[in-house]
Amino acid sequence: MGLSVDSNASHLAWMYDIYCKTGIKISFPIIADRNGEIARKYGMISNDISNTETVRNVFIIDDKGIIRTILIYPLNVGRFIPEIIRIVQALQMADCSNGSTPANWIPNQPVIVPAPQTFNELEKRNQEIEKNRNGFSWYLSFKEPPKKCIEDNNKNEC
Repeated sequence: MGLSVDSNASHLAWMYDIYCKTGIKISFPIIADRNGEIARKYGMISNDISNTETVRNVFIIDDKGIIRTILIYPLNVGRFIPEIIRIVQALQMADCSNGSTPANWIPNQPVIVPAPQTFNELEKRNQEIEKNRNGFSWYLSFKEPPKKCIEDNNKNEC
């Protein structure tokens, strides 16, 4: 959904302009927060910059209502939609695979295996790394995510 301090009429004009110029229909609701009450509660108005204009925020909220990611862009920098999609895919992959996505992860790449919890598991992990060459140390090794996770992740690609 979208939230803006602009009026509903402004939102409709913006949506119509996008449709006329691109043929794309905005399919999500946009909330008109004219007095900025909601935006202030979520830290979307930076009083250092403006008392009325919102900074560009992206909140990624999971199906349980938990905020998983907050991105804040300055007024003069546009959002980067491919990165937002990548973050959603990374969250889904991490949840599905019971692993973690490393820095610069992109879909269909290996995930980080959770760290061992006992010394026996540590020894076993080191043996796996030695045999499979799938990590750097007991605390950083990788695995291919389950096929189901890859299929689900690819299915959700935008």
